[in-house]
Amino acid sequence: MKIYSVYDKEFAPYGKVLSGYDTTCLVKAMKTIDLPAEGTAYEPSIPVLEATCTYGDFQNNAYGGMPVQLGMCWGHNTKLNCLEYHRDSEVNVGDTEFILLLAKQDEIKDGVLDTSVVKAFKAPAGVPVEVYATTLHYAPCHVNAEEGFRVAVVLPRGTNTAAPGAAPKNEEDKWLTARNKWLLAHADAPEAKTGAHVGLVGENIDIA
Repeated sequence: MKIYSVYDKEFAPYGKVLSGYDTTCLVKAMKTIDLPAEGTAYEPSIPVLEATCTYGDFQNNAYGGMPVQLGMCWGHNTKLNCLEYHRDSEVNVGDTEFILLLAKQDEIKDGVLDTSVVKAFKAPAGVPVEVYATTLHYAPCHVNAEEGFRVAVVLPRGTNTAAPGAAPKNEEDKWLTARNKWLLAHADAPEAKTGAHVGLVGENIDIA
């Protein structure tokens, strides 16, 4: 599949690059965390990252003073597997370049999204990339298999923690797998085998 840049005009419906941020201290802190031997890991809030000066910049500027958490997704990945969304934007910063596989909420039809509409975007190292609330996304993909990826994830505090457990009022409520996290899984994804809503049809994209 074609891999666009986050600087290409095709990225505009999905998000934007944030300017004016110095992420040097954040990237340095990210590199102190070892990669898993295989697969990916995710933590919504990581103290060593939230201790950097960049944390306050994102909270006070990018999120307008709202309380945020600064965590990370890291490891090795080349597959789509799932797509998720939140009720707000997410900001990503990679310690190396990385690839996002993205779609849009309005492309979900009757609880299902055809993966043929998914687009790939490469982001450079150290550049903050905002992914809009209306954009479906999931674990980043690495560009270099030996390097893997480390991608900082900024979200409103509490996101991706335990789901509230409320009784569903509609179909969308059944896709809630964590707090502020609605998920559509491909039938081949591990998440589908643990009860996630199977909402992706077509190829389970593998950029490898």
